[in-house]
Amino acid sequence: MFIQTEPTPNPATLKFLPGREVMETGVVDFVDPEAARRLSPLARRLFDIEGVRGVYLGNDFISVTKHDAGDWQLMKPELLGAIMEHFLSGDVTCAPEAVQGAAASESDDATVRQIKELIDTRVRPAVANDGGDITFHGFDRGIVYLHLQGACSGCPSSIVTLKSGIENLLKHYVPEVVEVRAVN
Repeated sequence: MFIQTEPTPNPATLKFLPGREVMETGVVDFVDPEAARRLSPLARRLFDIEGVRGVYLGNDFISVTKHDAGDWQLMKPELLGAIMEHFLSGDVTCAPEAVQGAAASESDDATVRQIKELIDTRVRPAVANDGGDITFHGFDRGIVYLHLQGACSGCPSSIVTLKSGIENLLKHYVPEVVEVRAVN
């Protein structure tokens, strides 16, 4: 098994591409090691490595965020080994109840459906290339609230991406949007 690694715009996050599907549907962002231990054999293996602060599971990639004191040179071989061990074990990647998603629903008004569609079709694929994700959290009085995950969470360039990229895109296509804000 060959696992590629890629740097992300966030120096504390490294993206791993195992060359196979990681999550069939949805995504999962683990920042709590205890939740990871209960819900994901893969995330549990990764959190067992000293220095791991967060694990994000996407469709075909895994983003690992380290504590400031962590050293990629020391951690990377252990992380590669844990990922390989997981896929060779045949264990499930994650329990279904951990999977996150914010697809448009019938109860959403037209503006919210349009915002969600733009995020899903234009924004999420672009940020997934950098090992992260951005999901819709809410829309109130012209303000779109988005949740940054994986490499996007804590990335030095995430505010620029949010304001210059996503906000401008949404304002262009959805006149009701006046601002975009990140939520925790």
